[in-house]
Amino acid sequence: MRASVAAPLLLCCSALAASAQAPDPEVIRAADPWFQAGGRAVAEARVLSPRSGRARNVILFVGDGMSPTTVTAARIRAGQLTGASGEENLLSFEKLPFLALAKTYNTDAQVPDSAGTMTAMVSGVKTKAGVLGLSDRSRIGDASTVKGSRVPTLLEDAERRGLATGIVTTARVTHATPGACYAHTPERDWESDADLPSEARAAGVADIARQLIEFTAGDGIEVVLGGGRAQFLPADQPDPEEPAQRGLRNDGRDLSAEWQKRNPGGAYVWSRAQLEALDLAKTRRLFGLFDPSHMEFEADRSADRGGEPSLSEMTSAALQVLSAQPKGFVLMVEAGRIDHAHHANNAYRALGDTIELSRAVEAALAATRREDTLVIVTADHGHTFTLAGYPKRGNPILGLVVPPGSDAKLLDAGGRPYTALHYATGPGNTGKSETQGAGPKRFPHVPAGVTPAQGRSDLRAVDTAAPDYLQESLVPMSSGAHSGEDVAIYASGPGAELFRGVREQNYVYHVIVDALGWDP
Repeated sequence: MRASVAAPLLLCCSALAASAQAPDPEVIRAADPWFQAGGRAVAEARVLSPRSGRARNVILFVGDGMSPTTVTAARIRAGQLTGASGEENLLSFEKLPFLALAKTYNTDAQVPDSAGTMTAMVSGVKTKAGVLGLSDRSRIGDASTVKGSRVPTLLEDAERRGLATGIVTTARVTHATPGACYAHTPERDWESDADLPSEARAAGVADIARQLIEFTAGDGIEVVLGGGRAQFLPADQPDPEEPAQRGLRNDGRDLSAEWQKRNPGGAYVWSRAQLEALDLAKTRRLFGLFDPSHMEFEADRSADRGGEPSLSEMTSAALQVLSAQPKGFVLMVEAGRIDHAHHANNAYRALGDTIELSRAVEAALAATRREDTLVIVTADHGHTFTLAGYPKRGNPILGLVVPPGSDAKLLDAGGRPYTALHYATGPGNTGKSETQGAGPKRFPHVPAGVTPAQGRSDLRAVDTAAPDYLQESLVPMSSGAHSGEDVAIYASGPGAELFRGVREQNYVYHVIVDALGWDP
């Protein structure tokens, strides 16, 4: 009798000891107040919104840095490129039937970053700026807080339930937005082992690239397409596209080769030509790294040496692979370089990449059925980007302001013309057309070599519609700052009816869970 009692007690004590060493991420998430509030918000919204069906598939589109002004300006720009005045135009995702606003603040920041905001959308918990896949109990850069704050991600949830998963981005696949889908780290910049401090190594925290390759939920992520080859290659290995460049890893591991060993029969590609050569109908796993760092802006893509697919082409390729999976899929698609252009105060490229996001959404809608696919289009945060100054209807969105009923340019208090698009912060207040990088690889994230000047320049002789023109800013900074305003959520398909009103950003995750019919 004693033996039969002692054995369970011993097992119980052992389980508690193990639990104390490594708390269950599911338990951490379930106890999180933000997670609980998100679940309640969906339950309350469901009372007012009859269910429209269950989703088999989910596609989450994220325009990184895509503020409401970015959408408005891109809408006008897209219309004007067809010869119309532009204002009456709609981007593809603006036609989706349901709309809400998301509050983007992080738990420690009024103006957020991409790591905390994307973690909210794919984990259901709001958290600190700079951390990936961790709750608010984490501390930025403190590896000792990982075990006690780790929360499962949407892709981990999906894989454990037998769904296929995919990630598509124009940024590095180890960058904040895609990284939040699979990584758990207190520092978003730990993208390769070369970025890890000694404390993190000692605590056993893996770099983000390694976490992607070693992702173990379910049978692993089926599709990953984006940039960031250098994070996966050893430091002594030349890049296949740009041999003068080397990998970044100090551990000697070639993670792209390891992926191929872990995924026999899977296809690894690094160029558009290689992607196009695949028979995607027979491809079950796909890994594409199309640049050593971030992929090109859409405006510069044709000049890429190795050839890069567009965001819409990558989206279509991912959907061909994922749609063949028997239990459905969850796909995240990021237009990552909208944000990078905004950091440089370069509206030309920010709007170009937003328009390409619209094409990707259009391609996804054409390739899926609204009856069984929840499509969500949103942003992680905005930028200090504004459209103002009383331009007349049809005024070139990148041009100088001309008022209604006139052909003369409006002038400021000093007698100088100005554009309708501006930034509150950033490097672009010189009024000059400048290239902030070598060749087509402009604005890698924080522009280099920028010395902002005080005061305004005379724009009469400046081509403000030139690709490299940097819109003026009010506060001179080496890099434009994020903004703290709400961002829009556009949605269609089963569960989309829950997107109404103003919501916390982690609400996105809880709607997805409800639409898929998972027990939260």
